[in-house]
Order: sequence, then C-alpha cells, then structure tokens
Amino acid sequence: MVPGVISLLIVDDNAASLELLSAALRPTGATIFTTQDPEDALRLVSLHRPRIVLTDLVMPKLSGIDLLERVVALDPTIDVILMTAHYTTETAVEAIKKGAADYLNKPVSIATLRERVKLLLVEAERRQSGDTGFQGLIGRSATMQDLFARMRRIAPHYRTVLVTGPTGTGKDLVARALHEMSPAAQGHFVVLNCSAVVETLFESELFGHVRGAFTGATADKVGLVEHAHGGTLFLDEIGDMPLSTQAKLLRVLQNQEVQRVGSLTIRKVSVRVIAATNIDLREAVAKGRFREDLFYRLTMLEIRLPSLAERPDDLPLLIPHFISRFAQQYGRKISGVTPRARLALTNYAWPGNVRELENAIGHACIMAQSDLIDVADLPPQLWSRVEPAVSDDSGVNALDQQERLLVEQALAVADGNQSQAAKALNIGRDALRYKMKKHGLL
Repeated sequence: MVPGVISLLIVDDNAASLELLSAALRPTGATIFTTQDPEDALRLVSLHRPRIVLTDLVMPKLSGIDLLERVVALDPTIDVILMTAHYTTETAVEAIKKGAADYLNKPVSIATLRERVKLLLVEAERRQSGDTGFQGLIGRSATMQDLFARMRRIAPHYRTVLVTGPTGTGKDLVARALHEMSPAAQGHFVVLNCSAVVETLFESELFGHVRGAFTGATADKVGLVEHAHGGTLFLDEIGDMPLSTQAKLLRVLQNQEVQRVGSLTIRKVSVRVIAATNIDLREAVAKGRFREDLFYRLTMLEIRLPSLAERPDDLPLLIPHFISRFAQQYGRKISGVTPRARLALTNYAWPGNVRELENAIGHACIMAQSDLIDVADLPPQLWSRVEPAVSDDSGVNALDQQERLLVEQALAVADGNQSQAAKALNIGRDALRYKMKKHGLL
C-alpha cells in the first residue's frame, strides 16, 4: 500500500453485486480492490493492507466470519464490514465481538454504505494526522485508540451496553458519545443516577405511575423509560439499583415494554439502554446484590474504561487541553506549567482519574498568579510530591532539601537520563551534574 493512500477491498462471490458496490464507493476517493474469491481476498489483504474490507457473509470456501477472523489476526487495524441478507441484532453483536467494524443488511442501502465507509475513512485520516480527539474524549495511547475503535463499532448496533471503569474515567462521556453515534441520536438522551434515587421511588422514576397508585400520586406521571422512547436511557451507577427494580428493568430490556406503577396497561417502547458502574458486578452477582440474568443481558456488549494510571502517555495531552479550556472560561492568560509543577502532575497517582486532573487544573487556573501554573497553584494533595515538610530546628536548609527532591524526581521520571532530567528542570546538563554532586547523587 502506498503511504498516505487509503484503499479498500470488496469481497463478494456475486459479480453484479461486486460491480454495484464498487461503483457506489468510487466517489469516496479510495483505491478499490475487488475479488469474488475469499481466499484470494486474503492474498490481497496481505499485499495491499487495505484500510477497509467489505465482505459478504455467505460465500463458498470461506464465510465472511472466517474471513473476518483471518483478517483481524493478520492486521487488527483493518476495519471489516460484513453484509448479510439475514440481519439480526444478535448476529451483529457477535460479529462485532469477533472484531467487525460494522454489519449491514442486504440489499445494502447505498446511502448507508457510503456514510459508514466515509466515517471509517475520516477516522483513518484522523489517525494519520495525529488527531487525538474523539467525541469529546482525549487520548493518543494504544488503550484509548482501542477504546475509540470499539465505541465506533458498537454505536450503530447496540440495544444494551455496560460501561465499566474506575470513578472519574469518563463513563458519562462514553455513554453520550455512543448515543450521538447511534441511529437513536435524534431521540432523547435520558440520564438516571441510580445512587441518587430513594429506593421507594425507584420504580416510579423509571416506569412512571398512575394517579392514586400510592400516597402522593396526585397525577399520572411518565417514567424515564417512556421519556427515552426513540432514544437512549443512561443508567449511571446501576450497581445501586434495588433488586426488585432490576427484575422489572430486565423485562423492559427483553420485551421493550413498560408498565406504570398502579396501571394494568402495558406500553410498547423502543429504547436503547447504557448502564455504567465503577463496581465489580460479577462480584455483586456472586454476593446476591445484583441479578445474574440482568448482568448477562447488560454485558452482551461491555466497554471498560482505563484509569489514568493505565494511560500515562495521555497526561501530556490532557494537561494543556484542560488549561486551554479553563483559561478561556476564567478569562486568564495561562500558557502552561512550570517544570516542578509538571513533575508534581506527572508523579501524582490520580486516584480520581481524569475528573480529579480536570478539577486540579481548574483550581490551578483560578489560583495562578502568572502565565504559568506553579506547584503552589495546585491543590494541596499534590504539594507533597515536590515540597517536603522541614521542621524549624532541622538544621537543613529548606530550599536545598526541596532542590534535592526536585533533582531526584526529575532523574526518576527520566529513568536516570541526565539530559532529559535537565530539560525537565529547565537547566543545562552541567548545572544538573553540579546539583547532583552537591546533594550526593553522583
């Protein structure tokens, strides 16, 4: 494959279908290869490494699923789109689990096909250009790139998704992005924080009630499930949902039906459900705190978000991103951070993940007294990373002790590379060696 040129391969044992698809995708500007033989397709994939493979599901010699598995094994960065005349959500989900980028129903709508392929090509160009943003999420690490690819694959097909990850990793952002990339994007995005609802009011909130259903029910009320009809219901912290409500939610997911509290009428709904949690639901199931059948229903598709500690390569991107946002929000001219503030941000464990980082930068942008954020501008829990406590009678100069700690930290971050450590401290290498000798570090 020629660098910078995006290509795609179309595989279909029907010559007429092959010609139709080729003509439909020619306006995309991609280089198009075609074959009626799935075994020959593997040769073409190995030779040209196309960005996209569009393949029929039912073919002689190799099925589309077999071809998918072999292509993914050869090069997992290739996006494979399957086409079938027998589309179901279940088979689409299974294909996506095996690595498919998309799963389309035949006869394929030309408009839909062009739109899906265009999205994949835009994503390919975004990666080639080094763009690090995706639907409001920031990341260039391999972990985040895999996350973005999984979200893109899941969004067109999901009925239920479970989003897991530690507190502060952006589960709400992922949920909204999935909704906005789904066919339900024009519908409501309805949010319920399960940890904030009184247990006795859970069913009324979710399913609604009729007048007189209970004391205080003075009028009919539409529940959140009905309100989300045609859109997406986001159930945050679903691990806090009562068991009795879990049983009724399962019926909604299985039958797409809802029954208001106190009513005999069953109402049909069409709603996608995204659930999120920071707890281990498998452990909750084992302890009887979460229904096993609901768990398996939700985990038909699961997205796990990494902690900030698992994606350290993204920290240098996130820091200036948040500085830019808060500087604009507060009307401050802040261009960056001092070397020692950068060390403090780098060395901190970030137990609150991206949300804690966001709050720390927001705090610093308010407190900063110059155009650079310094350690004193950061929240107190980060100070200890660079400023040791020194008693008045210690006999040790506080500035010398702080200088020694900064040098030690810079060397640790640079894995002993003196040139990199000097650069981080904004001093020359000779000055660094002088300070190392001064503090007995040589």
